Amino acid sequence: MPFRKPRLFLADKGYDGDAVRQSLLLVGISPVIPPKSNRREPIPCDFGAYKDRNRIERMFNKVKQFRRIATRYDKTKASFAAFLNLAAARIWLRDFVNRS
Repeated sequence: MPFRKPRLFLADKGYDGDAVRQSLLLVGISPVIPPKSNRREPIPCDFGAYKDRNRIERMFNKVKQFRRIATRYDKTKASFAAFLNLAAARIWLRDFVNRS
């Protein structure tokens, strides 16, 4: 399956550096990084797009609740991907049943 080039790079304040921003812009990716508080000239940030970062972090938190995924018990890519799919299905089913 071909992947498209990302349009945005969502990151926290730890990645707020001129070198990181410049390298992203050179390859055509817009950085969505809030400026550090000690930056002399604050760079504007699209906080509407930055809200998606929280959703992504919460998703990873739910997946890492499965100990087998967090500790990477599976040795092969195929078995790890298979259990990741099972964990995602279980999370989706739990949310789906609770909404109904």
